[in-house]
Amino acid sequence: MKKKAIVASVMALVFSFASVTTAGKGADKKGCTRIQDGILENSAGDVLVLGFDGWGYNYQAHLFNGHYCDAYQDAEWCQEWADDSLAMKWNDAWLSNKDCDGDGLLDRHLGFDSYIGSGAWLTNHQSGEYLDEEGILCKWNYFVKIVAPPSDAYKVDAVWYTADGDVIGAAIWGAFAIIQEISNDPCAGEHGVQYVSPVGPGLGRF
Repeated sequence: MKKKAIVASVMALVFSFASVTTAGKGADKKGCTRIQDGILENSAGDVLVLGFDGWGYNYQAHLFNGHYCDAYQDAEWCQEWADDSLAMKWNDAWLSNKDCDGDGLLDRHLGFDSYIGSGAWLTNHQSGEYLDEEGILCKWNYFVKIVAPPSDAYKVDAVWYTADGDVIGAAIWGAFAIIQEISNDPCAGEHGVQYVSPVGPGLGRF
């Protein structure tokens, strides 16, 4: 189904388009360069601003709100989903609004070697419509919560488990787990919650 393809690629946007570089010097009292310093740029060379930019990113508030292709600056490959709506939220561990380690990039999992154990999380809310094989207009929406597993978690057959053996959720991009999925698509027979992690769907748990 169309939304499944969207889910697989949407999460990559925080890893790619949101990369930034430092075009000058500026720091807060902790030595961190901030968006309000006016010298951080995104990968396209645009200076990051407070509030929403023209594509729908609000890096300061850890938000994106726009159409799917806006997340990729209207790239040619994503035009199939150009009319679909996308909203994302993430925490500081997923993508910070500062550069505190001095590498010229907005920080990711600061203080950790990888996302695992960092407490990072992302939510993704998508909606759109399509015509089914009979020409019926189908309206759908999809919501997912994704978290970085704790440092003592382990993975078996693409599923993350806690150290005590409790299921966290299906692995996605190796270092993350899905802890909740909600899908509403009457044409596909999907209504409501599709998955809830046995350890709970709450963000910030790990």
